[in-house]
Amino acid sequence: MRMTRKLKELKSLFKDDFLIGAAVTPKTIDSQKELIVQHFNSITAENEMKFERVHPLENQYSFEEADKLIEFANNHKLQMRGHTLVWHNQTPPWMFEQSDGSELEREALLSRMKAHIDTVLNRYYGKIYAWDVVNEAISDSDGQFLRDSKWRDIIGDDFIEKAFTYARAADPNALLFYNDYNEFVPEKRDKIYQLMKSMIDKGVPIDGIGLQGHWNLEYPSIDLMKEGIEKYASLGLQLHITELDVSMFLHEDKRTDLQAPTKEMLELQAIRYKEIFSLLKEYRKHITSVTFWGVADDYTWLDNFPVRGRKNWPFLFDQFHKPKQSYHELLKLN
Repeated sequence: MRMTRKLKELKSLFKDDFLIGAAVTPKTIDSQKELIVQHFNSITAENEMKFERVHPLENQYSFEEADKLIEFANNHKLQMRGHTLVWHNQTPPWMFEQSDGSELEREALLSRMKAHIDTVLNRYYGKIYAWDVVNEAISDSDGQFLRDSKWRDIIGDDFIEKAFTYARAADPNALLFYNDYNEFVPEKRDKIYQLMKSMIDKGVPIDGIGLQGHWNLEYPSIDLMKEGIEKYASLGLQLHITELDVSMFLHEDKRTDLQAPTKEMLELQAIRYKEIFSLLKEYRKHITSVTFWGVADDYTWLDNFPVRGRKNWPFLFDQFHKPKQSYHELLKLN
């Protein structure tokens, strides 16, 4: 009888480099359980710990779905990253309003922010090793530093500092991260660096920068990644790749007709993943965690985004949970 060769675990492949994580949901911890448990040693809740999910109404918290993920992590000895406490998106309108619908004032919103952070971090104290405290606060627009948001409009630019201060007080042991995308686009990279440096200079409690890693077959270039990693690392903060996926489509590619990735796409993605992880290993002194924003191609947020009706295949495992060429290329790194 021919024996089936067991796949080398990703977490073992990079055990001397960094944690290997995946974003999960209550559904995928069932449908993708075997892959998650075999290959990963860290998980992140894709949506279940975001504000609108755990705190939908002022006097109502809903932790049932998040608790399932915590239990799963505990049962399988996985570390867990928390995502996310303060974000301009997926935060319910009531947070910024008085009972009559008028806009809240600064001190009242700060009080609500603190209460939310205290409640969530106290519940998961000792169960989550790192938190994305503030997510995507930097503007993508030329000439604008911080993004317009209700948090900023009502509290002011120091809403970021306040969030980190409250988080440190609520859980002194958790690592606190600022998280953002387009992290290697030069103008945005420099703004993220500027924000981080100003926080360090002011003594704001921050431990690291989350670099999301929503990349494609060509962009950003390895040179841009290297420049960015070196610039961020110079701050002395930990770096996490927090939401890694490699889209099969370039920004200008709007195709919706493909039912499966082409051979060329798979080959290019494999080369790309090998180049990316070669670089990440080179900087493993600074990069302490790499998390994929999903597990296998049967479920990804990139389906229908940004092009409706389009399937994407951004991971190391296909829709049938079989390893792709990209996975086999990573084996060559050790």
